[in-house]
Amino acid sequence: MSKKWKISLVAIALSVSSFAWFSFSDDYFEVSRNLDIFTSLYRELNVYYVDETKPGSLMKTGIDAMLKSLDPYTNYIPESDIEDYRFMTTGQYGGIGALIAKKGDQIVITDPYENYPAQKAGLLAGDVVLEVDGKELNGKNSDDVSKALKGQPGTSVRLTIKRDGTLKPFEKTLLREEIKIPAVSYSGVMGDGSVGYIRLTSFTENCGQEVKDAFVKLKTENNIKSLVLDLRENPGGLLNEAVNIVNLFVPKGTMVVKTHGKNKEWDKEYKALNNPVDTEMPLAVLINSGSASASEIVAGCIQDLDRGILIGQRSFGKGLVQTTRPISYNAQLKVTTAKYYIPSGRCIQALDYSNRNADGSVGHVPDSLMTPFKTKLGRTVYDGGGVLPDFTTTVDTASSIAVSLASKFLVFDYATTYRNTHNTIDNAKAFKLNDETYNSFVSWLKDKDYDYTTRSEKIIEDLKQASIRDKNYDDAKAEFEALKTKLSHSKTSDLVKHKQEISEMLENEIVSRYYYQKGRAENEFNYDAEVKKALAALADNNLYNTLIKTNHTK
Repeated sequence: MSKKWKISLVAIALSVSSFAWFSFSDDYFEVSRNLDIFTSLYRELNVYYVDETKPGSLMKTGIDAMLKSLDPYTNYIPESDIEDYRFMTTGQYGGIGALIAKKGDQIVITDPYENYPAQKAGLLAGDVVLEVDGKELNGKNSDDVSKALKGQPGTSVRLTIKRDGTLKPFEKTLLREEIKIPAVSYSGVMGDGSVGYIRLTSFTENCGQEVKDAFVKLKTENNIKSLVLDLRENPGGLLNEAVNIVNLFVPKGTMVVKTHGKNKEWDKEYKALNNPVDTEMPLAVLINSGSASASEIVAGCIQDLDRGILIGQRSFGKGLVQTTRPISYNAQLKVTTAKYYIPSGRCIQALDYSNRNADGSVGHVPDSLMTPFKTKLGRTVYDGGGVLPDFTTTVDTASSIAVSLASKFLVFDYATTYRNTHNTIDNAKAFKLNDETYNSFVSWLKDKDYDYTTRSEKIIEDLKQASIRDKNYDDAKAEFEALKTKLSHSKTSDLVKHKQEISEMLENEIVSRYYYQKGRAENEFNYDAEVKKALAALADNNLYNTLIKTNHTK
């Protein structure tokens, strides 16, 4: 046994012995006893297992499996991952300011951030990164390359780039900067110019101030009369920032959210501590199934306090609060410590992790068991399944051909080709993909591989396999083959049938080549069902007031 291994076992033994004083309590005796069992097992496994083990990897596997049995949000964060976790909470890192992706065997830049090193150095979406500081990227995944591109602000990194339309690869040396990805990814005016719009993509540090700054600017410079706050696909983040954002729209002293945990230290009440920016302006909040945690606190509070209307789809349903706790060797434990309750008294947690099914799965709270609560004006709202919008919009499922074109980077690649042959386009709001460009795209696709299986084809194949297992297939073979032939897709006809959907994707990708993330957002407004519904509701006082005063139903 190596000296290092002996020392690590001693350290574990000492940590176990530190629990000895707990033996007066049955609970802590169980903790001490099981730690002793685990230490013994870990020692024996590493000493006697037939093949060489990796103690660190083995321990992490055990920790991850243990935490997975609790809920998806209780995680072990080793020292090596602390920087990634810090980025999630602050939105800051040292790097070049660009999104990358693995495309086949290549690493490509997909989105350079405006006014950051990659964009300022002239790098474009579609550029292939061949080397980083002279090291080839063959076999590397996007995570490996991302870590190589990140580093201390002020340090340099040398990239070898291949670009469509250039004969040879070329080098660019970039000076890393502190990259701060704004939580407010876009703000501006919509409709006739009287409606403000703010898109919040995360709840990182100081995002409440970002929203406030954007809101104040829209009020003072554009004299907006109403506001759309977009929380779609926002996975949440810091609870205190959710409180700060609600505080912008409700009076000082308003109770925003309560937390309740096993330990009394987590029983807290969070109130609006500051003077609001505006408590009267009509407000529409956009949510969908990707709106979670802090997003649901904001949306749920706006609904419970009858401060605005919610438009979109049912939110994710995460009513749990996490706290990070420091542990040994600069690691962290992110642990669920409490549930949160919004002003009506409801908790919108959709899954009950404490009562798993026999197979280990976690079930949703059924609609029949949801408890009704009342908003400030007496509307009925429900707990246990996310936040239900006041006006529900339908989600169009992407067609199989559109999914294939996107996943195989064909929409992306054509946008790159288009950018190489068109120096300028109309502004992001005005640009429209015309028939000539779409037909050019269809011709460009002729020698590209983008085959796919439609949903109906998959159902037919599944039914066929089931009938084979049931030994019924031979009797219905002719009917199966006829139906399969009738429902088989044709790429040519699908490109016509789904032209609108594909055109929107292509148009948005082309716009991003010229106007970056801001351009994407402005272009999306042209086709956004929730935005259009919000504009209609905010323009119609009767509709807006009806939505706020009408009882909310499941």
